[in-house]
Amino acid sequence: MNEQSLKELSLLATRARMGILSATHAAGSGHPGGSLSSADVLTYLYFKEMQVYPARPDWPERDRFVLSKGHCAPGLYAVLALKGFFPEEELTTLRKIGSRLQGHPDMHKTPGVDFSTGSLGQGISAAAGMALAAKREGKNLRVYTLLGDGEIQEGQVWEALMFARHYQLDNFCVIIDNNNLQIDGSIEQVMSPYPIADKLTAFGCRTLPIDGHDFEQIEEAFETARKTKGVPSAILMKTTKGKGVSFMENQVGWHGKAPNDEQYAQGMAELSARLAALKGEE
Repeated sequence: MNEQSLKELSLLATRARMGILSATHAAGSGHPGGSLSSADVLTYLYFKEMQVYPARPDWPERDRFVLSKGHCAPGLYAVLALKGFFPEEELTTLRKIGSRLQGHPDMHKTPGVDFSTGSLGQGISAAAGMALAAKREGKNLRVYTLLGDGEIQEGQVWEALMFARHYQLDNFCVIIDNNNLQIDGSIEQVMSPYPIADKLTAFGCRTLPIDGHDFEQIEEAFETARKTKGVPSAILMKTTKGKGVSFMENQVGWHGKAPNDEQYAQGMAELSARLAALKGEE
């Protein structure tokens, strides 16, 4: 990845994080922690990896994305807004009555959302079905799904992976946001899924462990996934919950809590400083 591309992606990811804070602050609720940890991969997907067009959100040949960890909708909405699916100003309507941006993604309301999610484990299953349908219809598209590491405690996730391997869904890419925290604490304390990489490989995936905040590693993983034939790919991202906002980083309490006015101001100040540094305006 050249320096210009890296800078552009970093700028977009920082703006996405600002959108996440704006949305959850305005709503007074939501899930900032996991949205922030996945902001980098969501940015890469929509601005570098996937073939999607805001002017044609229902284009039949588009790549598909399913946010299996649907509670992290603020992260998806922030990136969709940056991509142009709807105005960025709309982010502050999150969870409000009549808004297109509900607490979990709604494919019937929100442009750019390919599947309604919320119940953990179901998103990956639907995405695997999309990948099989694309194969059988001869469509040259790819299907991506993003899961939380707490979500993979659900047995349905592993059934979906077994299904994907059985049907040789090499157009299917599973992404796991391994920030090590879920609502009740660390995933190790609640119900440890470790070693995750070994399990993914045992279920027949091409397993690609990376730093989920390193765009060069993200790019390499997606390029490898595209070249993989006969099996699904699984990108296992090591991330930091609350990434980009100092007081939220690696703090389980920010799984599902919105910032108050003071916290919002501090978080936005930190992200604004990051944005200025990337633009060379220090």
